[in-house]
Amino acid sequence: MSNDEAETSGQSEPRLDPRLLEVLVCPLTKGLLVYNSQTQELLSRKAALAYPIRNGVPLMTADAARPLTDDELAKL
Repeated sequence: MSNDEAETSGQSEPRLDPRLLEVLVCPLTKGLLVYNSQTQELLSRKAALAYPIRNGVPLMTADAARPLTDDELAKL
């Protein structure tokens, strides 16, 4: 089974287009974002927030974001 077939059958999350990381910034701080493929989130160190990615689409609102833990921030 190819990656495309796995994605359409619901066996894995769609991958984030790497070109998005070149243009997306944190909406609150305008700072850089770090992609976490395991949690499917974009992480903002400056805002201490994790923005979820659903079906390959980043949800870039403060309401959709969750606060990062101290441990998560230390790993960035």
